Order: sequence, then structure tokens, then C-alpha cells
Amino acid sequence: MTFALDYGELFEAGLFSLAAPEKRSLHARWLSALNSHHRRLCPEYDRICAVLGDGVPVPVRLFKELDLMSIEKGAVAKTMTSSGTSGQRRSRIYLDNDTSARQTKALSRIVSDFTGERKRMPMLVVDAEGTVRNRSMFSARTAGIRGFSMMGRDVTFALRDDMALDWDSVEAFAERHSGERVLVFGFTFLVWANLVEEARSRGFSVEMEGVLVHGGGWKKLADRAVSPAEFAEGVRGVLGSGLRPCDYYGMVEQTGSICMECECGRLHASVFSDVEAVDPATMLPVPFGAEGLLVTTSLLPTSYPGHVLLTEDVGAVLGEDDCPCGRRGRYFEVHGRQKGAEVRGCSDTYEGR
Repeated sequence: MTFALDYGELFEAGLFSLAAPEKRSLHARWLSALNSHHRRLCPEYDRICAVLGDGVPVPVRLFKELDLMSIEKGAVAKTMTSSGTSGQRRSRIYLDNDTSARQTKALSRIVSDFTGERKRMPMLVVDAEGTVRNRSMFSARTAGIRGFSMMGRDVTFALRDDMALDWDSVEAFAERHSGERVLVFGFTFLVWANLVEEARSRGFSVEMEGVLVHGGGWKKLADRAVSPAEFAEGVRGVLGSGLRPCDYYGMVEQTGSICMECECGRLHASVFSDVEAVDPATMLPVPFGAEGLLVTTSLLPTSYPGHVLLTEDVGAVLGEDDCPCGRRGRYFEVHGRQKGAEVRGCSDTYEGR
């Protein structure tokens, strides 16, 4: 089933160049088309809209309860599953080849904007190779590693299959790429607990230059009283002062359209996505700077109705078009999970500690 609008147009638009009126106009047109598309092809989503209202944000937890897909079952190329602790139901996200390729392309463009590199960078993954070895398993953590690995070369894993630190591999990677800019990727808690803490306890350190892209797991670090500033200091102490930590916000329900942290410490929505903070009691937007429940949009998914989602994350939209980093669009911060929301792990729960 073809989609009414041309994604070539969307990918030709600048990632962070549209002023607010232009972006609002573009998103209104695309979201209207996506809403019609999913209502026509996904009966469950059509029923949700009939009850809650046309184009209403879909609560992310419904992906745990319903099989929401806008394609025939035979067209499903991948089934993504969300994070969660043992015993919890996991979200199921159904991708066809077009949606999967589109999300991967968007991810690459967004990450390249923040790394400053258009070519593949030497890549260190703070995880175990066994996490991605099983092709039948496609969890959010697996998908994250595979997606980011497409932007790397000489992909090296920093952890053994038992999740123990493989410092010899880290040190050899640093030596091979001395003088080059590298890409380090990992989920926040694993970077801290399995790499930084382990290396510091054993007196290990190397010097790298580049970007560490990390996301998820802040709840566990907060429980350990580790602040973002302490995290950054610990990373630089182990991996080198030339490595810039760059947090990102994303979820398996909207893969590809991640929001990355700029040099000023703010998360940015690209042309592919947007974010709004709403009062959970009224579902009306709250002013910039006020805390609310985050509603996120993505223009990428056509195989499932993930275009407008009511998350379980609390945060604040800080402003629009005026971040000192120069990127246009909305920028925001995430404060944590909504009270009573299910705990989600660092894109795949790892209970090793």
C-alpha cells in the first residue's frame, strides 16, 4: 500500500532549518495524511480514534496490549520489542521494509549532524557482541546497536558476552584509532556501571577523541546519585578528555526520529519529529518551561500508527528556534517517568548489577 505523500520531499528538507511556522505547516499536512492512512489500514487505531477523537495521541502502553499494524501480516519484515523488567508485557512494533529503511536513513542523518561526520567513524560499542548475534531477537537494545553500527567501521565491542569489561579490546581500539575521531555508543547505565566504574576501579584509562552517544538508564543512575555532570566527568576520565558525551531521547515506538543533545545540553526535535508537554489532566499544552507529560510525533512510520504518541515521560519544552547552538525547532529536557508508569530499562533491561 503506497502512502499519499512523497518521503523524498521530507528527506530533502533541512534537519533543523525550518522556522516554527514552516515546520508547523509541514507537520500538519503530513500528520493529517498519516492519520487517514492509519485509520484506513489499522482497524484497532480507527477504533481508538472513534472513541478518543481523530488524531488523538496513542498512549504508548497500548502497544503492549494491541497488535497495532497498518500492513498485512505477510509484509512484516521485523518485529521490534520494547524494554521492560521481567514479568512485564513488551510493546510490539511491526515494521515493513519501507518503514525500517526510512527510520535507519533518518537516524543516520540526525546522528551525523551531531557528530559532525558524514563518513563512517571507528566505533566502540559498550555492550556484548552476543546482544546482536541472535538474529531472531530484535529488542530495542539490539535495534539500537544495529542501527548505530551502520554508521561505524571497525565496530568493536567493549564487553564480553557475560557483560564483563573487555579492557584489552578497548585499549586496542584506542591504539588503532589514535588521532582519529571515534564514535562510542552505549546505553547510559551500561556505560557507567560496566565500563566507567569497572575501569576506574582497576586504574584503566585511554585517550580518545570524538563523541559518546548514549541514552536511557538515567533512573538507575539517579538511584546511585550519579548526576549528568558526574557521568560526563567519569566518561572523560576513563575514555579521554576529547570525548564529548551526547545524550539522546528515543523509544522503540518511534525508532529513527531520535532527539539528540546539543552542545548546550538540550535535546532537539528534528524535521522528522516534534514534542509537546501537556497537562495530563486536561491534555492541553503547558507553557514553555512548565513540566508536563510528553507527547511526541514522528513522520516516519507507515507500517504502524506510531505518528503521535502519549509517552509516560515527564519533561518540559524549553523553547523553539532560539537555542544558542543554532538549530531551529523545539528543544526540551526529560525529568523522568510519570508516577505509576512501568519502569523501562536502558532500552533492554540488564539486571547484571
